[in-house]
Amino acid sequence: STPEAPTATKKEKKEAQPAVDTAAIQKEIDELQKQLDAKKALIGGGALLAKNSKKKSKKDVIDLEPIQGARDFPPDQMRIRNYMFDTFREVAKTFAFQEYDAAVVESEELYIRKAGEEITEQMYNFVTKDNHRVALRPEMTPTLARLILQKGSQLALPTKWFSIPQCWRFETITRGRRREHYQWNMDIVGAKSVSAEAELICAICTTLQKFGLTAKDVGIKINSRRVLQYVVEKAGVPADKFAPVCIIVDKLDKLAKEEVERQLGELGLNAEMVNIITQSLAAKDLESLAQIVGSEHEAVQELKKFFDLVNAYGFGDWVLFDASVVRGLAYYTGIVFECFDREGKFRAICGGGRYDNLLSTFGSRLPIPCCGFGFGDCVILELLQDKGLLPTLAQSVQDIVIPFDDSMREPALKVLRKLREGGRVADIILDNKKVKQAYTYADAIGAIRAVLVAPDEYANGEVQVKMLREGAGKEDSQGTNRGKPVKIEDICKDE
Repeated sequence: STPEAPTATKKEKKEAQPAVDTAAIQKEIDELQKQLDAKKALIGGGALLAKNSKKKSKKDVIDLEPIQGARDFPPDQMRIRNYMFDTFREVAKTFAFQEYDAAVVESEELYIRKAGEEITEQMYNFVTKDNHRVALRPEMTPTLARLILQKGSQLALPTKWFSIPQCWRFETITRGRRREHYQWNMDIVGAKSVSAEAELICAICTTLQKFGLTAKDVGIKINSRRVLQYVVEKAGVPADKFAPVCIIVDKLDKLAKEEVERQLGELGLNAEMVNIITQSLAAKDLESLAQIVGSEHEAVQELKKFFDLVNAYGFGDWVLFDASVVRGLAYYTGIVFECFDREGKFRAICGGGRYDNLLSTFGSRLPIPCCGFGFGDCVILELLQDKGLLPTLAQSVQDIVIPFDDSMREPALKVLRKLREGGRVADIILDNKKVKQAYTYADAIGAIRAVLVAPDEYANGEVQVKMLREGAGKEDSQGTNRGKPVKIEDICKDE
C-alpha cells in the first residue's frame, strides 16, 4: 500500500498561502461601497423609486415628469403663475404691505411646536452633512416671526409684510392639494384691534374681485378661537387638550361627524364633553353664538366690531359667521377665517387668523399681537379654470428682427439694440433662414412686427416693417410680403 502523505499543520498551511494585499482589497471594498451608496441614493436608501420608475424605460432616458406632488412651470404655465402673483403683489402694495423673502430651508425646530400637529408630521426634513436638522419650509409664519424678532426695536409697529414663498408638505395629493405650492402670505404685526383682521379680509376680497369672482361665487367664514376655548373650558376639558381638540374639530368639514367624535373620544373626552363641543360648533350666526357664550362675551363683541368694519369697507356680503371654523394650527388665539367656494367643489381657498402668542414662543420678552393669512396658488387656479376666468396669455414679442442674409447680421444687431433701448420687446432670427421662413417663424411666436434688415434699404437708413397681425404691406415678385420701409430713427414708434 502507498504510504499516506503527512498531514500539514495549521501553521504550515498558513505559511503556504500566498501573501494577501490587504491595501488592494480595502481599496476594492471602498470602491464597492461607493457604488452601493450611489445605488442607495437613487432609491432613497431603500425607498420607492420615482413614481414612473416601474415603467419600462430605455437606457439613458431620464424620467420626464417632476417628482410626485410637485409641478413644472414651462413658459405657458409660468405666464399663468405670473398673472396670479402679479395680482397678489398689486393688491398687497395697494394695501401698503412690504414684500420680504427668506431661504426655503429652515431649522427643523422652528416648526416643532405641539406633538401630533399635522404640519410637524408632514415636513420634508433631513440632517445636513454637518449634522444640522433642517426642513423645507411647510409654511411661512414661523420664518416671519424669526425675521420680526431679528429686526427687534428697529421695526416701527404696526408693520405690514407680505411674501409669496414656495412651501413643502408631504401630504396626500388631491384636487387642489400638492406637496409643493406657492402661498401668498399677508401679515400685520403690532396691531391689537380687529381693524387688522378687517384689513386682511378686505385685501382678500379685493384680490378675488380682480380675478373676476363675486360674493355669489365665494365667501369667507369667520369665527374666533376664543369661542372654542370658552366651550372647551365649559365642557371641563383639561387645558392641555385644547390644541389637540382644535386639530380634530378642524376636520369637521372633511370627516364624518362620527369619526370626529371618535377621535375626540380617543383624546380622553367623554360623551358629554364631545356633545357640548359639537353642538356649539353648529352655530351659524352671532345670535346663536350669543346664546351659547353670552352676548357680552369678548369674542361676541369682537366679532360684531369686525363685521361692522368689513361692512363699512363694502365687503359685508362676502363674509359670514360659522362656529365650525377653528383652523388646525395650534398658534391661533383670536379671530380665524377660511375662504370657500359657494358650490362646495374645492378645498379652502385661503385661511388665517390672529396669533398673538407665537412670537413669545420664539423668545420675545413681550407678547406682540399678530394676524395674517395664507393664500395658496393651487385651489384658486382650479377655481378660476372651473369658472372660465383665466385669461389667455400668449407669448408677447413686439418685434422680431430678420437679417436678409449673413452679411446683414451686424447691421441687424444695431437695429435690435435700438429697439430694445427704445423699450420694445424685440428678438432676432438667430440662425440664417430664408426670408419667407423667417416671416413664418415670426408669426408663429406671436410677434406683432417683423423688421427686415436688407442691404438696399439699410444703405438708405431704412428697414422693412411688416405688421404681422394686420397683413399690411405689399408682396414682392416672389410673392413675399415684405412690409413697408421705415426710417431707422423712427423704428421705435408705433404704427
